[in-house]
Amino acid sequence: MNIDKRIYKHVAEHPFPLMFATISGAHLYGFPSPDSDFDLRGSHLLPLRDVIGMTEAEETVEKSDIHQGLEIDLVTHDARKFFGLMLKKNGYVLEQLLSPLIVFSTPEHDELKKIAADCITKHHAHHYFGFAETQWKLFLKEDPPHVKPLLYVYRVLLTGIHLMRTGRIQANLIQLNDDAKLSYIPDLIAHKTGGPELGRLAADLKFHEAEYERLRSVLQSAFDGSHLPETTSAASALNDLLVRVRLKHQ
Repeated sequence: MNIDKRIYKHVAEHPFPLMFATISGAHLYGFPSPDSDFDLRGSHLLPLRDVIGMTEAEETVEKSDIHQGLEIDLVTHDARKFFGLMLKKNGYVLEQLLSPLIVFSTPEHDELKKIAADCITKHHAHHYFGFAETQWKLFLKEDPPHVKPLLYVYRVLLTGIHLMRTGRIQANLIQLNDDAKLSYIPDLIAHKTGGPELGRLAADLKFHEAEYERLRSVLQSAFDGSHLPETTSAASALNDLLVRVRLKHQ
């Protein structure tokens, strides 16, 4: 994917030094609609004076706007908060960190990506179970349903299965389906990428419900048989990196 140069404006205007900024959302997952916004995610560094005093600083920067016709949704967390999320069963932040759609990077970003391998545990499966359930409920909520939540259902279940089996994060549905070989995925992606962000779908609900339950069972089996560790071993390395980047940017 060629990154639109208009996105770099949001990096240049960020109020704090960035460790990294990547593109997440539908562009990372492989099924952006023509009118999809760009989800820009990352981590920044608050000034040292803001994190050592008694006053609790705001750790998250959020901004949504349209620049030269390009809609951007930006969310970045201070390094301490982002590192803390990495130590939880949060596949979402690992997908952001490891996104190949890199808008801004630093040597610390490269180090953080290496540490991420020690953050992954078998219990990250619970993140993908929960995410899939939420999206499945959204899919059933509308009549006729939107295609977007259905694609999210399949994306997160396949990501979870892949993670449990390989220990690696893969968020792109097209690449995931190279292994899964689900015949209906290309048509669903074509429907989403060829229409509006909230495009609707004449779906066979019984078929997709059966596939949803089947893939949940596959994820459960992958979790049960996973050789991934029970707990993360990255806390010490993240603490060391946080101290070093704080002192570097004081």
